[in-house]
Amino acid sequence: HVTLVESGGGRVRPGGSLRLSCEASGRSFLFSRNALGWHRQVPGKLRERVGVISWNGGETWYVDSVKGRCTISRDNAQSTAYLQMYSLRPDDKATYYCADAQDMGRLRVGIGDYWGQGTQVTVSS
Repeated sequence: HVTLVESGGGRVRPGGSLRLSCEASGRSFLFSRNALGWHRQVPGKLRERVGVISWNGGETWYVDSVKGRCTISRDNAQSTAYLQMYSLRPDDKATYYCADAQDMGRLRVGIGDYWGQGTQVTVSS
């Protein structure tokens, strides 16, 4: 079992930046073998994919709405992945979740094996 914990959420002004972290514990050795995805959800709406990174960081995928404004990276030695967000907009406000799975394909369609509890991001002036 892998436990994922997100952190780094908060309130930021439109146009600002924020970096979220996703740290794995438990059977964290699985972390370095799995792809990892970031997702977000607004109350009353379906969960939305944000982006995915391969197990070694060599490949990334982003949903069109965040392309050019987000960068996903990972440090397998620290069992941690990151979501760097730039030029934040009010519609980026959501709870952000990380999840992992054996391959990117599953995460690209929103399927994850383990999920974190989420971290809240608010974008307002």
